[in-house]
Amino acid sequence: MPRTHGGRETVTLHRICHAKVHAVLTEAELRDHFHTAERLREHPEIAAFLRWVRRKPAEFMDGHHGPRPRRR
Repeated sequence: MPRTHGGRETVTLHRICHAKVHAVLTEAELRDHFHTAERLREHPEIAAFLRWVRRKPAEFMDGHHGPRPRRR
């Protein structure tokens, strides 16, 4: 459950997994329906992502999630 909605427990997630969860679900959806790892795995888009990322090495980082270059 998001901290903004009263959540206190933290769970360690890989950076791209965390980004995917927030790209797919709103904080209200996380609070109301997907507040456990088991419930997240039931979401079709998250499940498809997990099947894809499972084949990657543990140190895999998607190229889109690196630091942004500074504008000049």
